[in-house]
Amino acid sequence: MDRYTVFGNPISQSKSPQIHQQFAEQTQQSIHYDRTLAEPDNFAEAVTQFRLAGGCGANVTAPFKQQAFALCQQLTERARRAEAVNTLYWQADGSLLGDNTDGIGLVTDLIRLGVALADQRILILGAGGAVRGILAPLLAQQPQRIVIANRTESTAQQLANDFADLGSVQGVGLQQIVGEFDLVLNGTAASLTGELPSLPKIALSPQAVSYDLSYGTGLTPFQQWGQAQGLNANYNGIGMLVEQAAASFQLWRQIQPDTATVLSRLIAE
Repeated sequence: MDRYTVFGNPISQSKSPQIHQQFAEQTQQSIHYDRTLAEPDNFAEAVTQFRLAGGCGANVTAPFKQQAFALCQQLTERARRAEAVNTLYWQADGSLLGDNTDGIGLVTDLIRLGVALADQRILILGAGGAVRGILAPLLAQQPQRIVIANRTESTAQQLANDFADLGSVQGVGLQQIVGEFDLVLNGTAASLTGELPSLPKIALSPQAVSYDLSYGTGLTPFQQWGQAQGLNANYNGIGMLVEQAAASFQLWRQIQPDTATVLSRLIAE
């Protein structure tokens, strides 16, 4: 039976195993998928040991996406552009291919939810591997502008510079956010620890939407923030998780699973 896993720290909250097992059942694929807790200074060794134990592919979540990028012998164009990898796949010749399905997962879910992207003003909180993965697909939707706000301003500015050729994107510190926004995305890992980034007052349009790339039981702290701002639409990343997982599954198994039924089950839990 082909083995897959998801690497992360923390990782016990991940719903990836049940998602991929449901994909496998509906497509009649024989796989085993579990979770692997890796230590920040031991990620490469954890990947090596998984491969030696028969691993065929893996997903990668925080905080390892940029470390995963460095391990790969080959990269898809979207992974190369992001300089972050959330999907690992050992090819027939034994080489390790890295892909990044986060951005396509996010955009697909936002479209499903009816969230407009074209000509919109988008604020993204955070500048880590998760954000690197979503920028190019978001910019391909031709928003009016994207502002990346991060605790370390220079990191946000560098990230904005890396993607400036794709559209209007600016990097600022969390306390330097100015202008009005139609969509606010939380790409920080704060929700994983039940926290909220320290935010100033943010100007929001009447139709503004908040979306947390993380998910949890009940509302995440960022969704609670959105409610406190009076927003009627405050989504979490469970739909993104399912859609990016489907793109990974297709790479591994060469078959496209149905995401709608899996997402419905997760939401109903």
